[in-house]
Amino acid sequence: MRHIYIRGSLGLIWLVVAIVCGVSGNFLMMGLYLVLAGVFLYSAYAAWKKEKDGKGRR
Repeated sequence: MRHIYIRGSLGLIWLVVAIVCGVSGNFLMMGLYLVLAGVFLYSAYAAWKKEKDGKGRR
């Protein structure tokens, strides 16, 4: 479960960095950070969903 929290936290950090880059006008890096945030958050969600489904079947 800890890896889900770590991935989620990293995804939120990348999302905050993307917002800061967008505000400062660096749109190229904002796009990169949005992609990274999406990957980390999707990974955390997929792992959470898999673990939740796995516990329910036992």
